[in-house]
Amino acid sequence: MSKHRISRRGFVAGGAIAATSFAFPLPAFAQAAPRVVVIGGGFGGASAARALRRTNPKFDVTLVEQNPTFTACPFSNVVIAGDRKIEAQQFDYKKIAAEGIAIAAQSAVKVDPQARIVGLADGKTLPYDRLILSPGIDFRFDALPGYDEAATQKMPHAYKAGEQTLLLSRQLQAMEDGGVFVMSVPANPFRCPPGPYERASLIAHYFKTKKPRSKVVILDAKDAFSKQKLFQQAWETLYPGVIEWVSQSKGGQVVSVDPSTNTFVTDFNKHKATVANVIPPQRAGRIAQIAGVTDNSGWCPIDPMTFESKLVPNIHIVGDASIAGAMPKSAFSANSQAKACAQAVATLIGGGKPETPKLINTCYSLASPDYGFSVAGVYTPKNGLFADVEGAGGVSPMEVPRSFRADEARYANAWFGTITAEAFG
Repeated sequence: MSKHRISRRGFVAGGAIAATSFAFPLPAFAQAAPRVVVIGGGFGGASAARALRRTNPKFDVTLVEQNPTFTACPFSNVVIAGDRKIEAQQFDYKKIAAEGIAIAAQSAVKVDPQARIVGLADGKTLPYDRLILSPGIDFRFDALPGYDEAATQKMPHAYKAGEQTLLLSRQLQAMEDGGVFVMSVPANPFRCPPGPYERASLIAHYFKTKKPRSKVVILDAKDAFSKQKLFQQAWETLYPGVIEWVSQSKGGQVVSVDPSTNTFVTDFNKHKATVANVIPPQRAGRIAQIAGVTDNSGWCPIDPMTFESKLVPNIHIVGDASIAGAMPKSAFSANSQAKACAQAVATLIGGGKPETPKLINTCYSLASPDYGFSVAGVYTPKNGLFADVEGAGGVSPMEVPRSFRADEARYANAWFGTITAEAFG
């Protein structure tokens, strides 16, 4: 099998998502039902809660999530570019609750690892035997001078899907033809490494069809990025002269912003935007900090065998918040990690030793609604982190007919349907 074939039909049919399931026997319990609390209702948390319940229906599983509706980040760039409704990104927790999972519809504000208790915003507490955190990301508003939470209303980040997604879309729609969209991209690590470049591509598609005199500028704190050759080939093919990528070594690193004038300041220049998009530096979600499972990087070190925190026992972390080595911060990664984590937690509760996980991630990107490509990887624990399995995975080939890119765009849509059904459907 050629390397670039690994992420095709088998992934979108759901086979790869199922690949993280293991054949563990169900532990039997004579005592009270083991209590597992899951905080965070995104792809990681929802998948973990369902996997736990399906592993052993006797588990007492509670999912803590303050938002009644989850808004997915994958495909939110299509919403920004005006080709998709936000409602297509939104999912509730009714089917999860129907499986016997308790939903605590509020925020977690405290974790007491010694007492093994989660404190909720209304003052109630949830005891746990094991705690799984899938808190996603928070933004480091102290990391970029001039950019704080108030500035997001003028220079949206749109990197948590929802109101910010719609705000950036409205700004683009209101922009006159001939305007300049400027985006700043932080250094690694951050959520969805190819996301900014997909966003630039789809906005360029919008400009091409609606505002052909407009331009896109990407100010990057890096000299290389995920799927770079594929994106740049797409830009040359679809949008020649429209997208300018300024790398870190060419003066692309933004050192401050001025929301009052939509200005980005770099070491060598100033860039004034008609529409400004700041993707700020990131860290694990706030509850991870409260629980004491973040290190100086702001992210959560884990044991890749079990996803248990290296800092606090009996707390496991999955998804974007975790330090997962070669495994990127993506929805597919969160889903894969969640199911492996659930199996590990079930085994630990039963007094067993978890097997070594082998996880899969695939990531599709769209350069236009009918032009897609992907990267896939297989990962296993090595030296305390997840490492690539040599010879597995692959990336879309460079030299293919346009029909191949159209097929990949269709596979991307099918993948989204599969993973959202897996987590929420």
